[in-house]
Amino acid sequence: MIGENLLGPEPTLLAPEPEVTAALAAGRTPEEVVREHPESPLAWAELADAANAEGREIEAYAFARVGYHRGLDRLRKSGWRGAGPVPWSHEPNRGVLRALYALRRGAEQIGETGEVERLTEFLTGADPEAIAALEG
Repeated sequence: MIGENLLGPEPTLLAPEPEVTAALAAGRTPEEVVREHPESPLAWAELADAANAEGREIEAYAFARVGYHRGLDRLRKSGWRGAGPVPWSHEPNRGVLRALYALRRGAEQIGETGEVERLTEFLTGADPEAIAALEG
């Protein structure tokens, strides 16, 4: 068909979260930002990262799990159908990708091997460069 994308679905480009990014840039704690914006995968990813940095692995995993689900909600609302590119280069996508990565990290820390493999596939399918960007 003329105009059909033969390479697969178009990349999903999420809308920015200006209130969340401004609050985090202003030094608000992740806890404060989550309370004000519980729908934000970026806020939950920040909270997961903070808990992980403090050695609170189970809490970090739980926070990342919420961020993952909030991220799926945002992706679906933006037209994502369960597969396709979610490029790291589009900054508003980074909150979702960070939440996925935090959940992958948490799953690894608690020995949930199947979840690590599934999330690795998810991240690689979203953007083959995402894991390297998050670990770099």
